[in-house]
Amino acid sequence: MIKAIIVDDEKAAIKSLVWELENFCEDITIVDTFTNPKEAISAINYIKPECVFLDIEMPQMDGFHLLERLDYRDFDLIITTAYDSYALKAFKENAIDYLLKPIDTDDLIKSVSKIKINKKENNLGNELKELLENFPKSQNQNKIAISLSGKTLFVKPEEILYCKSDGGYTEVHFVNKKKEVISKKLKDVEQYLNNFNFYRVHNSYIVNTNYINEFIKTDGNYIVLENNISIPVSRAKKDELIEKLTN
Repeated sequence: MIKAIIVDDEKAAIKSLVWELENFCEDITIVDTFTNPKEAISAINYIKPECVFLDIEMPQMDGFHLLERLDYRDFDLIITTAYDSYALKAFKENAIDYLLKPIDTDDLIKSVSKIKINKKENNLGNELKELLENFPKSQNQNKIAISLSGKTLFVKPEEILYCKSDGGYTEVHFVNKKKEVISKKLKDVEQYLNNFNFYRVHNSYIVNTNYINEFIKTDGNYIVLENNISIPVSRAKKDELIEKLTN
């Protein structure tokens, strides 16, 4: 039996993959699943699985950063992703496989079969190290994945003007005046935007600081963005925002 760990920030995706594996891949034993990448790192180093199913698009930490932080890497890796790009084709050339979401049963069976056929003493080792060094990370970091009902949008950070909380959902407003609503809380979206020029100016708003045209101190604190959009700034964030804009 092949011991496997699943890492994915979406519980529904984990549940679906577990069902597929239990029903169609009898050689795989799921020893644990994780939605928290940091917990997954500790578990992988401790459990030393033979296979890891890894989502590369997670808000707290993407799959590439997770792999970089591992001490133990001698396992077969199967990437799970909604992002089909030419860059991912490189995985197959590095003894690393990937599955597109929603995962097709036949593709899953083929990936598991590859693990059984290509068993070797040092599964990832140098292959993973080389992949992480050579993989064009800008390919992954230049765009942000926005999961919608039935599809995933990949947008450049500069296309996003601001994000607004809507209870358990988030409105994503674009520079071209379009809007999308995603089923993630604003705090989760904030994790995606941390590496770019975005700042949470209010409990309900994250803005792209590149598009701030004015900071208004009268009539309460607020900023004016492109398209003449006014966004409130909380008192707690005012000084930090000004410092960020002036440095």
